[in-house]
Amino acid sequence: MNGFAEPLASLDTRLQWRPAVTDDLDSWAALIARTADVERPVWFERRADLEQVLESQANPAAANTILGFDAQATARAYGRITKNPEGEKAIGYGCVDPVWQGRGIGAGLLGWMEARTRQRFAEDAVPGSSPRLRLHMEEQHTHQAALFGDAGYRIVRYYHEMHRPLTDHLPEARLDDGLEIVGFGPALHEPVRLAHNEAFRDHWGSEPRDEEAWGFVVNDPLARPDLSAVAVERSTGRVAGYQLASHDAVSAGTRGYKEGYTDLLGVRREFRGRGVAQALLADAMRRFAAAGMDKASLDVDSENPTGALALYAKMGYVPVNSSMAWDKEL
Repeated sequence: MNGFAEPLASLDTRLQWRPAVTDDLDSWAALIARTADVERPVWFERRADLEQVLESQANPAAANTILGFDAQATARAYGRITKNPEGEKAIGYGCVDPVWQGRGIGAGLLGWMEARTRQRFAEDAVPGSSPRLRLHMEEQHTHQAALFGDAGYRIVRYYHEMHRPLTDHLPEARLDDGLEIVGFGPALHEPVRLAHNEAFRDHWGSEPRDEEAWGFVVNDPLARPDLSAVAVERSTGRVAGYQLASHDAVSAGTRGYKEGYTDLLGVRREFRGRGVAQALLADAMRRFAAAGMDKASLDVDSENPTGALALYAKMGYVPVNSSMAWDKEL
């Protein structure tokens, strides 16, 4: 809470503002759900996700979250930032209750996020770094685009959500004799974390994940280890690549179909060019289909340096939605 008063200066005084605590979980989750009912995002945070936020040691909620309550103690707005201690950016999250939008509260939350981001960079004191805040939004949310643009943010990247029906012919998961696909479980959590950090070190915007950040991945409430898999080298057991999947049953009800979602797909450099990613996706499709899913889905950076977009298209995935990353140098 050191220096917490400075970010508060931008916030609307019609609401009472304070950091999130455990007793706020129900009201906080209800705020996000009300907003999602109107804005219809592909994904939104649920209570279990917010519990993880409150458990973070790297980004303590006492200094990195803010909730705004009306006179009846109903949560009407929220914001938070996350940042890796040695990272080059902070990432902002938040929402405003639809019945409270249009009153400048979103702009105030951005001001809070920016002030807190400046503090985090000063606290971390990484040589040569300068404060940067990144925000993500889905293409259909034009009100967010207007807010971000007016506040001086610029689009720095586009992403595509892609789907592949599982009713069509499913490809075979073929690997050469030196590799095999195995199930994903606790014994592979750390080896896959290390493989992920290595595989993604040349990807735009990616930063190494420490044990806490990786814990949020493998313990995500939507994570489905049974739908995930790892490609390993037979002779050494070394992780060559991995496909980590999830399933959102609530989203299935609103979107009208069940999807197996590939959260992370990566291949170590020395194993690239051997069909590992293609084999893992083919394996994923079969796992998804066996679990009763209608579609396989994933997201891809439109400028991915490994040619992932072309691979996904070749395997039958087609774009269905787009999203953007916006940055502002503070």
